Amino acid sequence: MTRFTKGHGTENDFVLVPDLEGSLELTPAQVQRIADRHAGLGADGVIRVVRTAHATDDLVRAQADEAEWFMDYRNADGSLAQMCGNGTRVFAEYLRREGLAFGSTFAIATRAGVKTVRVVEDGYAVDLGPWRLVDEEGARRDGFDVMVKPRHGKPVPALSLDLGNPHAVVMLPEGITLENLDLGEAPQLHPEAADGANVEFVRAVGAGHIAMRVHERGVGETRSCGTGAAAAALATRFWSGVEDDSPWTVDVPGGRLTVTPLPGQRVELAGPAALVADGDFPL
Repeated sequence: MTRFTKGHGTENDFVLVPDLEGSLELTPAQVQRIADRHAGLGADGVIRVVRTAHATDDLVRAQADEAEWFMDYRNADGSLAQMCGNGTRVFAEYLRREGLAFGSTFAIATRAGVKTVRVVEDGYAVDLGPWRLVDEEGARRDGFDVMVKPRHGKPVPALSLDLGNPHAVVMLPEGITLENLDLGEAPQLHPEAADGANVEFVRAVGAGHIAMRVHERGVGETRSCGTGAAAAALATRFWSGVEDDSPWTVDVPGGRLTVTPLPGQRVELAGPAALVADGDFPL
């Protein structure tokens, strides 16, 4: 039997598996079983909690001097992912509850580098680190660099961003609503992304305020995506032509997040985190 904790950040849900000394090697099949919503615990992803010094990846293990704990994140299909914005907050909540992290600011290790977490009034704010436009020249010339075809829809232009993991953001044209999108299958990208991409569909609500739905690679549609919310806000900010550091409000089906551009082409994500259950599960 393996101990677990279930948690969520704006209803983007995760199963955390403590493996503090690095003795457990989760297989893709085990991750799929844990994440299965009918025969398992149900989750968008699985997070192994392990000391950074015990990581098998050299680049992750090199972060041990800055961050004691590594967020070993897996998508629901068992594939490895660089990191997860909502997952970082749930991971932070677990570390604090278990007495593994102290103070109002601390660092965690991810496959996308060290992320700094701050305790804030409504949860946690995470410096997601550097971001970039995948094809900045093309984006500034055309406003987009890829076409996205949702299920039962026509291709629409999108903007590719890299936040340590890949995103394609679509501003929905007039006549297409978020509510009517069919995200039951992964949208098609042209050109295709080598490792797939999270695809965010956005509509403007007001100044500095957007709403979003997302299809995450390796998972499907989720109630929220933290790095996706950041990508959506940054893309909308880019299209607006006013690239200042004002915060953005992002509404997702599971709640509300705040995205704040930071100096040095970095971005911060803030929102709630909750731990909802503990138990044992047979692997």
